[in-house]
Amino acid sequence: MTKRAVAVGSLGGTIAMTSDTGAGVVPTRGAADLVAGVPGLAEVATISTETLALLPGASLGYSDLRHALAWARSEVDAGAEGVVLTQGTDTLEETAYLLDLYWDRERPLLVTGAMRAPQQAGSDGPANLLAAVRTAVDPGARNLGVLVVMNDEIHAASRVGKSDAMAVNAFRSPVFGPLGRLVEGRPQWGNRHPPHPPLPEPPFPEPLERYREPRVALLTTHLGDSGDLLCHLVEDGYDGVVIAALGVGHVPAVVAEVIGVANDRLVVVFATRTGAGSTAESSYGFPGSEGDLISRGAVPAGWLSPYKARLLLWALLRQGCTRPEIADEFAARGTLRHA
Repeated sequence: MTKRAVAVGSLGGTIAMTSDTGAGVVPTRGAADLVAGVPGLAEVATISTETLALLPGASLGYSDLRHALAWARSEVDAGAEGVVLTQGTDTLEETAYLLDLYWDRERPLLVTGAMRAPQQAGSDGPANLLAAVRTAVDPGARNLGVLVVMNDEIHAASRVGKSDAMAVNAFRSPVFGPLGRLVEGRPQWGNRHPPHPPLPEPPFPEPLERYREPRVALLTTHLGDSGDLLCHLVEDGYDGVVIAALGVGHVPAVVAEVIGVANDRLVVVFATRTGAGSTAESSYGFPGSEGDLISRGAVPAGWLSPYKARLLLWALLRQGCTRPEIADEFAARGTLRHA
């Protein structure tokens, strides 16, 4: 029986980090090195490799992800059953979601990494890479968009978040849990979360250097917040901002006043900063409540985390969407979908 093909691309991260000096680890290992260090991987699929970057997760940028997305599409179009990207976990929940916004293939794109470097006892990188490849060749992974595979769990890119700084089980999908998990090396699916239709990618004007990416900030409100930082964003000409709000979408009353003024100059989205749950729309009516913010023109993010909401707003502004179109996209993508 012919083994199915899986392409593995490396962007760097802890999974690729070593140290020759005993000091802190840095990215040194390419995709071929990662694959060579996984026992049993060759029995699962025929693997091709590509080193796309050797960067820590915190240093990845939009251009790196555009390159990775184009490479992943080309590999699937050339016959790969699925594509696995390895990267640093610092930004994994964000990069996976951004890729998910544009992934337009039936076959899966999977993202994985490691919490422990290869030189550490109990390094989890090889197991995570093996689990990701096993998931890539499983028919159940099709038509689910971008998936994150960590610690033998399979997560939807739109739901997963990093919930611990160091633990091996750092990645979790709050409230509704992972889509599935691997048992004895086989993916077992517990629920489905079909992706939304992919966003179109606007053409880049020529020359590329003249293209200005939208500037979208992320601010966290807090006890005693005065709204001064938001004022500075408005004055500096930002295009949008996501407010990581209290509870179901609350801010101090004085910040609500600033949001009302800011909405004339930039797009304001609010998400819950709690790490789980959704913003509300009409549960409360006091100044600074979610209902008050909506009446002032702010857009609720629904179930999207502040990090994912910022990426969606950036993508929509980059696409040239109007305010009503942005509100409609958040209403759709911030709502739960069922198979």
